[in-house]
Amino acid sequence: MNDADYQALEDRYALPLYSKRGVTIVRGSGALLFDAQGREYVDCTAGIGVANVGHCHPRVVAAISEQAQRLITCPNVFYNDTRSRLLQTLVQTAPGILTRAFLCNSGAEAIEAALKFARLHTGRPNFVSAMRGFHGRTMGAVSATFTKKYRAPFEPLVPGFQYVALNKIEQLEAAVDEHTAAVLLEPVQGEGGVNIANAEYLVAARRLCDERGALLIFDEIQTGFCRTGKFFAHQHCNVVPDILVLAKAIAGGVPMGATLLAENITVSEGHHGTTFGGNPLACAAALAAIDIMREEKLDERAASSGAYFERRLQAEKLARVRDVRRLGLMVGIELKEKAQPVLSALLENGVLALPAGATVVRLLPPLVIEEPQLDRVVAALHTALQ
Repeated sequence: MNDADYQALEDRYALPLYSKRGVTIVRGSGALLFDAQGREYVDCTAGIGVANVGHCHPRVVAAISEQAQRLITCPNVFYNDTRSRLLQTLVQTAPGILTRAFLCNSGAEAIEAALKFARLHTGRPNFVSAMRGFHGRTMGAVSATFTKKYRAPFEPLVPGFQYVALNKIEQLEAAVDEHTAAVLLEPVQGEGGVNIANAEYLVAARRLCDERGALLIFDEIQTGFCRTGKFFAHQHCNVVPDILVLAKAIAGGVPMGATLLAENITVSEGHHGTTFGGNPLACAAALAAIDIMREEKLDERAASSGAYFERRLQAEKLARVRDVRRLGLMVGIELKEKAQPVLSALLENGVLALPAGATVVRLLPPLVIEEPQLDRVVAALHTALQ
């Protein structure tokens, strides 16, 4: 079979939910991907923020292989050695007040769990989230998402959600009241355009939740696990949430999500559950990925590589760039024009990137990317925007 055959199969048998690009990716290594014709690409998507440790890291591959030969699935009604070690690792990696975790299969599932736990704990019905935020595509998660294109086809959605502008403290103060179960925020809005929540706003959110009896939920599905130059993005401002939602990079590319809760949030048997969540295969991958992040200091590497990339990009003085927003190796390049033609030009020049709204090029490369590869990205941007 050739490239066209694979594409024809997907077009024939998959639901048409995605805008496909005309390449068939078959192999990856580090920060590089390769298509069916053998062409090499510098990957600035990382599977949409998933492959922080790089594609097919040997230690993740070995961990999956070893676990697959012992045990692949184990329901949560039994204890499991690999799962228990991952739960301990997650709690020890997270801020000290987060002492329990629920393991699932994706970011949207982890958000759903967070919403249910918040309502259960507070006895309140309502939530406050930020405009231009994105929390997933399941019914609760999309109800928390402001952007109309994600919501409108599926209304009526889950009631009780109110939206405020990011970094507008006065709007947050007006919205949080005695009916608010939780405030749900991304420290950096990925899909919304790489919009960074300032420290004062997150501090105010923590204060308001404490004063008014609501919980604070941070969605770090995309920002977690070293992406922003810290292990978790909220560590930039020393604001600790009551619930922390994680996914994407947690298991080196294997599907997994996690919802971490503060000790005082109580849930009981039967309140929630999952068939596949916490399966030993995903847990083994996650243990390996987290060890790699720690030992290779990928948080520090994201900070230094991100700074290097921004310096190189600024030196180009690209007139068609309106703004560059960056935290670690989470980069949003806002253009004075539509992003899609630029993304297509980057593809032609061997760089894979993402949109974040109509006019923003988003770069989420694996955190193991090397400076010469970042130079290739800058050169491709120069060609695409000259």
